[in-house]
Amino acid sequence: RVRYMHSDIDTLERIEIMRDLRLGRFDVLVGINLLREGLDIPECGLVAILDADKEGYLRSETSLIQTIGRAARNVEGRAILYADRMTGSLEAAVRETNRRRAKQIRWNEAHGITPQSIRKNIGEILENVCERDYVTPDVGPVHLTGLELQAHIAELEKRMREHAANLEFEEAAALRDEIRRLEAGELGLAAGAAPPSRPLPQERNLRAKKRRLAEARKAARSRRRKGP
Repeated sequence: RVRYMHSDIDTLERIEIMRDLRLGRFDVLVGINLLREGLDIPECGLVAILDADKEGYLRSETSLIQTIGRAARNVEGRAILYADRMTGSLEAAVRETNRRRAKQIRWNEAHGITPQSIRKNIGEILENVCERDYVTPDVGPVHLTGLELQAHIAELEKRMREHAANLEFEEAAALRDEIRRLEAGELGLAAGAAPPSRPLPQERNLRAKKRRLAEARKAARSRRRKGP
């Protein structure tokens, strides 16, 4: 069971793919550029780097170290680099990885630390308020209709794009789901569902004017009764 991750995949869909991998819905994720995707998967037990000897940006010393590090969150994680020759970048990356491992082992032994895999909750993108690890965005007022609702949805879409641009996929996906929920509610109202109790801005303004007018009349009657 294999899935692919590449530049043609929508930004908000990447978190769904990574979550499906963590849930075991498929076994192998083929990434065209793991550095760009920024994978953070504690369950990852194996990173295989093809053409590791192809010198370039994606096979530089730093890039190789960062890609190898995708398996570092799992105590059983391994990295296999496939190459026909040992390049300078490849040799430097392996040397640096071994140096860091030796340093970590010395630290663990000196402080009595037993390495353990990182444990990270798997949030649920599908709307499920019962999940404790579900990202609940601050979406503001929810009982809106008409132009007020459209403006609110536009603001949520803006925030969603900002989160996606910052690679905050959990928050972006949660906002996307909230937008879908609000849009579905708006369609329900258009189909004849009962509107929410909160009035539109025009209705609130009219009620406020009527209330002020009633208060003014009451004050006038009170003054007339008191006399000069």
